[in-house]
Amino acid sequence: MPKSSQKITKSALPAISVSGITVSFGNHNVLDNITLKIPSGSFTAIIGPNGSGKSTFIKAIIGLLKPKKGSIRILGQHLHDVRHTIGYVPQTFDFDRSFPITIAEFLDLAMHKHVQESQLHESLKDVGLASNILDQQLGSLSGGQLQRVLIAQALIKRPSILILDEPAAGIDMSGEQQLMELLGNLSEEHGTTVVLVSHDISSVAKNVDQVICLNQKLICAGSPAKTLTKKQLGKLFGEHKELYHHHH
Repeated sequence: MPKSSQKITKSALPAISVSGITVSFGNHNVLDNITLKIPSGSFTAIIGPNGSGKSTFIKAIIGLLKPKKGSIRILGQHLHDVRHTIGYVPQTFDFDRSFPITIAEFLDLAMHKHVQESQLHESLKDVGLASNILDQQLGSLSGGQLQRVLIAQALIKRPSILILDEPAAGIDMSGEQQLMELLGNLSEEHGTTVVLVSHDISSVAKNVDQVICLNQKLICAGSPAKTLTKKQLGKLFGEHKELYHHHH
């Protein structure tokens, strides 16, 4: 049994505390009066149907969208005071694969000042990539490798919160499970709060410790055992949604 002293102490303050936020586009409320807390050091998935406001919720948390009403606290503070503590991996990353940039140069862009070589190696190690990848061209990577490099880039600043929007999109099933294990490990070993948007319910059920169910309103929140029931998934997606397995 691991010694408790080796465990990272998790803060008593919630990593993210959202109180009554509403986000609108025109007259349409994309998020309606959402109140929830995401515990520090947790591995949390946000699920819901297409167009349910999952990406909007993430963008509000990181300050890309301003809620019409309500408040967001990160580690008990205003977002602008603690923005540096959040790492973000967006849903899509489009770039010209023929553009000549090495992985080392790409990771260097994450910092305003030059990154120490040791930080690059550390971030790559966190995502299970060998340091000899640094001189490779970014355009030569597979989808799964590229996703890992994007996560490594978000980790360079050692954020206490890592937010990912559909990180497994375009990755095969075994790659997705490896990715989920890697994210779970960041939460377990480093005490990082990991929040991800996912549409793969079976993967969420196996890997995370908190689930937030969104469909404009907060439908449910809690452990996978409490939230991923037939009844709750029926409320969230319509009656015919059950745990399903990912097919590509």
